[in-house]
Amino acid sequence: MSIPGPLETRSNADPSTIRINTPAFRKFSIGHMLLDMGKITPVEAERVLRLQKESGMRFGDAALKLGLITEADIQLVLAQQFDYPYLLPGQGNHPPELVVAYQPFGAQVEVFRAVRSQLMLRWFTSGHKAMAIVSYNSDDGISLFTANLAVVFSQLGERTLLIDANLRYPQQHEIFDLKNKQGLSDVLADRANISEVIARIDSFIDLSVIPAGTLPPNPLEILNRSTFDKLNEQLANQFDVILYDTTAFSNGADALAVAARTDGVLIVAQRNRTRLNDINVMNEQLKGSGAEVIGSILIE
Repeated sequence: MSIPGPLETRSNADPSTIRINTPAFRKFSIGHMLLDMGKITPVEAERVLRLQKESGMRFGDAALKLGLITEADIQLVLAQQFDYPYLLPGQGNHPPELVVAYQPFGAQVEVFRAVRSQLMLRWFTSGHKAMAIVSYNSDDGISLFTANLAVVFSQLGERTLLIDANLRYPQQHEIFDLKNKQGLSDVLADRANISEVIARIDSFIDLSVIPAGTLPPNPLEILNRSTFDKLNEQLANQFDVILYDTTAFSNGADALAVAARTDGVLIVAQRNRTRLNDINVMNEQLKGSGAEVIGSILIE
């Protein structure tokens, strides 16, 4: 039996199977998305529609007034409408320190957006595609910083690739919950094709990651291979932004090999831990390798 109006169902249908059929539930409307996400039931949607009609409120405001959803639910739907993906706590199996994914509207994330804006203006809009992120100490938090930066670039709609070039102590496969069987080292050693090691991160629309791969006994020599230059050229045709996570300077000269092939470098230092003299040493060595130091970031 067909019932005219906003609801269509059969007489013996379970309420959970009710299908909303009204212009208010266009494919990308807040109501439609809340239903698809399981935040409200079809019966609850009817309550919201009635209040919306009586009061003239927007659907989201009406659902909030009825106590059916939270402000966080509204923010999540708006993020999807505007292609600005982020995660709720517990989703994605990423560490909570990936703040741009879990706290996208917090003050800390504004810092990453500010860094992104500066890098877009000073580097990526000038025809450059790749950049290395370097630090002096292994505990400077560079891997998490690079992961957060990669996510905010992808949230901007840039086709973003994060490459774990730390072939000694890689972390990106753990941050993004990836297997580390094959990756950058295997491509550079001709043990794998590049297409086999690029992992799309489903949680974020425009983000891909290449893990470090097999940890080689000779990481510096691997990074100095000529195949690295060919790899950069190939990836530049596929992505808008390529970020390299690197080994700390205190653990070897690997970062210099990466920097020489990306041209641009961002130095990350940690407050009250990284010494000014160490930053100066990095700066001089990077310039000596032919890389341009785009800037430096001081993190807590």
